[in-house]
Amino acid sequence: MLTISQLAAYAGVTVRAVRHYHQVGLLPEPERDRSGYRSYDAAAVVRLIRIRTLADAGVPLARVQELLDAGPEEFAEGVRTIDTNLRAEIRRLQGTRKRLARLAAGEHLALPGSVVGYLDRLRGLGVVERYIEMERDAWIMIAAQVPHLIDFVIAKKHEQLDDPDMVKLYSFFRGALDWPADDPRVVEVADIVERLMMRAVEAGEVGALGLDDQFVDLLDSTMVQSSPAAERLVAILEERGWRGWTRVERVPAERLHTGLPPT
Repeated sequence: MLTISQLAAYAGVTVRAVRHYHQVGLLPEPERDRSGYRSYDAAAVVRLIRIRTLADAGVPLARVQELLDAGPEEFAEGVRTIDTNLRAEIRRLQGTRKRLARLAAGEHLALPGSVVGYLDRLRGLGVVERYIEMERDAWIMIAAQVPHLIDFVIAKKHEQLDDPDMVKLYSFFRGALDWPADDPRVVEVADIVERLMMRAVEAGEVGALGLDDQFVDLLDSTMVQSSPAAERLVAILEERGWRGWTRVERVPAERLHTGLPPT
């Protein structure tokens, strides 16, 4: 007869594991002898080895009891079921690993690949990282609101980068962005933006993708608060009859300076 330490050694497990298997009911706990010790026989060694083998194979302990007591056909079917579940779990973990690998690049967090490619194209134009980060954060929010439209929108953004005015606009973002409100470049940027807005209106390419007013206001306010120059830029455009940034609106001349909302 064997002590618990000898049993554990023969089966290749720890004494703590043996006690755990007792606790969960996988290994019957023998009665104590007159000296107060438990003694184990060969059958306990065999059962413990089978428990260890199943557990090492990845069988959940909740299923080990079922397989230990199963006949050959039931055992085979049980193993097949466990294998199917393990394959599904492996696929899930592999997907998680791929997502983690993409997250290592930083921008892949909450961003579809099309947006990441667009931001990389801006980097190719020499745009500074601070501006890239502002665009990235905006696209994260937009992609979460309209995931079914984001690839289409980014495709249009790539088309816009073929416009010399758009390239010139981004050329202003190759250096520091902390311009004072009276920097003469603000007016030049306003001129470019107005030309782009006019072409967008003429082409019917304005709107906010079905985003609600509160969300549009959030995006606009984030842009305005980014710098004193941005706030002045929006003010200049409003003076010229343009309202909004995310959702561009042409304000009728008679409503300028009246405080009335656009029709």
